[in-house]
Amino acid sequence: MTDLRTRLTDRLAVLRREAELGEERLRALENDTAVLRETLLRIAGATQVLHEVLAETPAPSEQDAAAAGLHAEAG
Repeated sequence: MTDLRTRLTDRLAVLRREAELGEERLRALENDTAVLRETLLRIAGATQVLHEVLAETPAPSEQDAAAAGLHAEAG
């Protein structure tokens, strides 16, 4: 009976440690998720601002684009 009790006690200790490690990992993943959500929110905000700026900025004409290409080649 003592051998069985020892094995059960040992197994319980192992399971408790695994549960503790699992909880730690879960907290780390939840933190990583929060950081990633914040990053995505900043990217979405920056994307929105650029869309608004582009919508307010007139597109260059074909002639302006060609001139800009010549300036780029000369530089």
